[in-house]
Amino acid sequence: MEIYIVDAFTKHIYGGNQAGVALLDRTADFPDTALMQQIAAELKHSETAFVKRINSHLFHIRYFTPEGEVDLCGHATISAFTVLREKKSLSSGKYTAKTAAGEIPVTIESDCIWMGMAPGKLIKVLSEEETSALYKAYGLCAEDKPATLQACIVSTGLADILLPVDSIDKLTNSAQDKEEVIRLSQRHQVIGVHMYYPELSDQVTARCRNFAPLYGIDEEAATGTSNGALTYYLYSQGLISEQDENTFIQGESMEKPSIIKSRIDGDKVICVGGSAVISIQGCLND
Repeated sequence: MEIYIVDAFTKHIYGGNQAGVALLDRTADFPDTALMQQIAAELKHSETAFVKRINSHLFHIRYFTPEGEVDLCGHATISAFTVLREKKSLSSGKYTAKTAAGEIPVTIESDCIWMGMAPGKLIKVLSEEETSALYKAYGLCAEDKPATLQACIVSTGLADILLPVDSIDKLTNSAQDKEEVIRLSQRHQVIGVHMYYPELSDQVTARCRNFAPLYGIDEEAATGTSNGALTYYLYSQGLISEQDENTFIQGESMEKPSIIKSRIDGDKVICVGGSAVISIQGCLND
């Protein structure tokens, strides 16, 4: 089994968000779930993608955090197809990733990987009581929310709480109560919390921080699925349009600035994209 460490949503080694990528031999089945979990725990990155080629344009991918299997991971998908392009000479074009969240369209370009999201869904707008509890878990209060935006649960494959704040300072200085966020994530049945400041400038759509302590990720430097959900929500609020290429900056507080792009195709499919670089490669000893 070939093993890679990839820095996603960046063009520089040691930037962005690291993911493990494990390429299976074409004739091999997925290893036992317990073994894949052990490999993900050994690599210690937020997600590791296990990739099996089905045919020339279809790949089956399973994703593991250090704590358990998840249905989908954006930055690990970007990482996996970067490895396939760079090491297996996969040409530019359209491909499909079969995941537990469904089949995901992937487009390989020379300097970017784009992946389609599942249809956006606003699951719930949080009540005043629920909103207050979430802001309190970050040392903030409900008055730190922009007046025109709501704390809500949105999914484009994975459910996240989108938590807007009204200044960069509040985004930067918020402090997570880890155990409380775990409790609230369990209560709301979400992966985690995607906090954002809606800059809405020509250069930056939003600056973000992402927290998923329920899955062993205290903070993540780049999160494709969460920014896909944020793209859907901002579009639903009329703040971005189908013509826009959106730019989300994440990971600044971790000194791992990441650039996550998104766009809405003509058929209103939300796509998330970015660059990635391979930092380490090797083989798993049997």
